[in-house]
Amino acid sequence: MSTRPVKPRHAASLVLTRKRDNVTQILMGRRPAKAVFPEAYVFPGGRVDPGDTHITPSTPMTALALEELCTRGGCTPALARALATTAIRETFEETGLIVAGSGDPGRRDGTWEQFATLGLAPAHDRLRFLGRAITPAQAPVRFHARFFLADGETVQGEITGNGELSALDWYPLAEALTLPAIDVTKFILQELAAAERGIVRDAPFFRYRRNKPIAKAADA
Repeated sequence: MSTRPVKPRHAASLVLTRKRDNVTQILMGRRPAKAVFPEAYVFPGGRVDPGDTHITPSTPMTALALEELCTRGGCTPALARALATTAIRETFEETGLIVAGSGDPGRRDGTWEQFATLGLAPAHDRLRFLGRAITPAQAPVRFHARFFLADGETVQGEITGNGELSALDWYPLAEALTLPAIDVTKFILQELAAAERGIVRDAPFFRYRRNKPIAKAADA
């Protein structure tokens, strides 16, 4: 008797990058030993919370990012906006860094109370769609993750974290490529390395077929 695969949960990750001495650095941290991806280095991120769909951004997503999320990211406009909010919220919760501008998020519960107190709301316009991935059908917990890219020079705050990630730091891209990580994370890092070499591709879609990873442009 066959068992239907678990439905993937919508999730978002934010890849923050910056330059130091002409070297690209990426913010990453290590998951705990009992996490879904134990002791793997990841970008900050997590699943969409219901409240993320009701947050007002300080500035809307660019038309290009919204179009790419809808045409290549498998999103409706509402989901695209919720995912952008999720990426910013999870980054703040896990790293203490804020991607925001002046505004009112429209809620004052949980994390959003801190944004509202600071007079800030998520800055959707700073995010660029980088790609998406769906974890294998055989996995007991599955995610349909969208990856966003943002300039780490524009963030506010200091790296503190809430304990979900350890070893939080800005890792040079060459070093990040050697860290213990799951295949999706490695793939995104390889895409960044390709961009460094001047290879520009459409936002890719990383997924599995017969439990083997495949990756290609999302519209291919």
